[in-house]
Amino acid sequence: MIVFARNLVAKDFWLKLFSLALAILIWLTVRYLSGETSTSPWLALIGRTPGENVVTVPVNVPSGTSQTFSVDPPEVQVTLRGDPKVLKNLRKLDIRAQVDLTGIESANGLLRPVEVILPSGVAYTHLAPDEVEVRVSPKN
Repeated sequence: MIVFARNLVAKDFWLKLFSLALAILIWLTVRYLSGETSTSPWLALIGRTPGENVVTVPVNVPSGTSQTFSVDPPEVQVTLRGDPKVLKNLRKLDIRAQVDLTGIESANGLLRPVEVILPSGVAYTHLAPDEVEVRVSPKN
């Protein structure tokens, strides 16, 4: 049994390694040609593509009610995708992260989803964290 396991890996090692590299190359080519990715598959292997950008924005909470709201964490990281020229000219003020707190009066520790509002032509692919903890305290 040990000889079988050793031969499974060691016998024709270079041929198996070449076959694996060729399979990865074919997979990347098919993925790129099928439209699953809009940029070069090689860029997808090494990290973010030119049309992606990560921005940290504060989470906005509504004001003007009889209570004061705070959220934890106060900022979220948004991974944006779009035309590289549009992303280059994008300012932090153009991106808004907010929490809908309608109907909440006294729910400390409540987790609420974060909503992201972006200009047209830009989308987000990832949000971290996607929920924030809400704390409510009455106004003085």
